[in-house]
Amino acid sequence: MQRVGERVEDRAHARAPKELHWIEGASHVDLYDKEPYVGPAVEKLTDFFRAQLADTE
Repeated sequence: MQRVGERVEDRAHARAPKELHWIEGASHVDLYDKEPYVGPAVEKLTDFFRAQLADTE
C-alpha cells in the first residue's frame, strides 16, 4: 500500500523483496473497508508474506 503523499519512485529504493501491486479503481481509503478492494489487497499481501516468510523457516 502507498501512504498519502508518497511517490511510487520512493519505493524503488526499498530493499528486496518488494512488489508493487495496483488495485484498479481503489484509493488508499477504499482499501480500509470496501470489500471489492479489501479482498484482493489481503489476498495479495497474504501470498506475498507467505512466500517471503516461508524462506525464513
